[in-house]
Amino acid sequence: MTDTLRQTTPPRDTGGASLEGQVALLFGAGTADDGWSNGGAVAMTFARAGATVICGDIDLTAATRTVDAITDDGGKATALQVDVTAEDSVAAAVATVIDQHHRIDIVHNNVGVTKMGDPVSLSTEDWKRALDINLTSVFHSCKYVLPHMRKAKSGAIINISSLAAVRHTGLPYSSYYATKAAVNHLTSTLAVDEAAHGIRINAIMPGLIDSPLIYRQIAGQYADAEEMVAARNAIAPIGRMGTVWELAAAARFLASDDASYITGVCLAVDGGLETRCIA
Repeated sequence: MTDTLRQTTPPRDTGGASLEGQVALLFGAGTADDGWSNGGAVAMTFARAGATVICGDIDLTAATRTVDAITDDGGKATALQVDVTAEDSVAAAVATVIDQHHRIDIVHNNVGVTKMGDPVSLSTEDWKRALDINLTSVFHSCKYVLPHMRKAKSGAIINISSLAAVRHTGLPYSSYYATKAAVNHLTSTLAVDEAAHGIRINAIMPGLIDSPLIYRQIAGQYADAEEMVAARNAIAPIGRMGTVWELAAAARFLASDDASYITGVCLAVDGGLETRCIA
């Protein structure tokens, strides 16, 4: 496992756009004991930018681990257990945040799963599970957050998509390709619908990110983790995988007033991979 994942503390904050005084609700913000997740890194980055962060995750222990790191760092955060595939759970989570903070300024939808298999080999159950986790979760989030943002006439929503939404990545996960493409289209069309309400909606398409998830869900497609790391480092034109902190910096920008004229964008954070010819 790489040094990036072994580290128990985030790198020194080098600054960036301010989120001072903002209330940010993150879905999928838990951090496991094998390293910082994308969602956990975004939560820490938002907190360092001045936001009060609510770390939602189906695993309350993982959410609490992120919160403890943030509070130890001097930030403001609370943990919230939520299952984004269950409508009632998301509705209750949003209601709790509104009750405690009276508003939600930023929502970050970071939940996702890769289910390997083409339409022949993938079970219908796994296909539906991927739809629920990768796409319906975003629907649930928007369904219950948008009314509050409309009332406030402001808000920023960031959906984590994937480079797999726009190109083949070399892996056999048809459900992931389909659901992430749908997240992109939902993002861009909702952005148009909600612009008149002062709400900005954007997506981030991570390329090859060195996060704990790839060791759990993708390493099995290679001989071992070392082969996976070497292969992924070699693919991006920039010569390496990205870090969770580089993804988090993009989320910080899109959540901030520095991106006040940016909506409906699906931003590739991929070291140039989107534009690289596969051949």
